[in-house]
Amino acid sequence: MFPGNINPRQMKQMMRRMGIKIDDIDADMVVIYESDRKIIIEEPQVMKTTMQGQEMFQIIGGRIRTEEKDAKMEIEEEDIKMVAQQTNVSEKEARKALEETNGDIAAAIMKLK
Repeated sequence: MFPGNINPRQMKQMMRRMGIKIDDIDADMVVIYESDRKIIIEEPQVMKTTMQGQEMFQIIGGRIRTEEKDAKMEIEEEDIKMVAQQTNVSEKEARKALEETNGDIAAAIMKLK
């Protein structure tokens, strides 16, 4: 992975001295939303690089699939339960908030708080 005879530990030390920080993120899935479809990457390797105050994410490998967006947004049960738990409301209210925010979990939570 690293060029020449530099071991990974030395490379990390050099990058740290240059102000570059790399963190591995333990992600199960990455979803990229486009206007007409979503790209789903399952079991990816995700790395976050912080350099000069900027954060960059690198996504490597995993199983990739795409889904075309339907006219009606499909809300995951897991999302409904999480919104309901975070806001102490019923699952029915959580579903309604998620539908009104087009499945945006953070926006649904903010709407209910």
